[in-house]
Amino acid sequence: MNNLLFDFTVDKAAKMVYITREFDADQSLVWDAFTKAELIDQWIAPKPMVSKTKYQDFKVGGKRFYAMVSPEGQERWAIQEYTSITPKTNFIMYNAFADAAENPELPGSEWNHTFSEQNGTTKVFITIYNESLERLERILDGFTQGMKMSLSNLENLLAALSGK
Repeated sequence: MNNLLFDFTVDKAAKMVYITREFDADQSLVWDAFTKAELIDQWIAPKPMVSKTKYQDFKVGGKRFYAMVSPEGQERWAIQEYTSITPKTNFIMYNAFADAAENPELPGSEWNHTFSEQNGTTKVFITIYNESLERLERILDGFTQGMKMSLSNLENLLAALSGK
């Protein structure tokens, strides 16, 4: 088993979550897994849920509108708006839950993703700023578990895609 870094830290006072995760895959593949809907949908949902992207326009000002779908068919929609993109190394998005008609449920959160590669290992550093401490506390337990499961799904997907 490899010793890939995985750190998950919550700073409630700052309303921040910090996630650092390494993957045994090259940076362009990891970037694609975070920015292409057909790949995102394969890993982002913690099982037994599945992710379904209705549309994605990965450009500054563009959006991804998607649902996490339960085995019973219950949909939990969210919308992401891309506010900054530096290809292969960084993107920032604003994320909010939404209804099926794309009306956001505010407050939301800002996600800043930074990618770097060293010796074939790609490090992803994610900072998540929550506009509301109440929102952060309400979703924290499920979010923490779900994010850890999602990143494990991603590790398996990257291994399959890169043949490692």
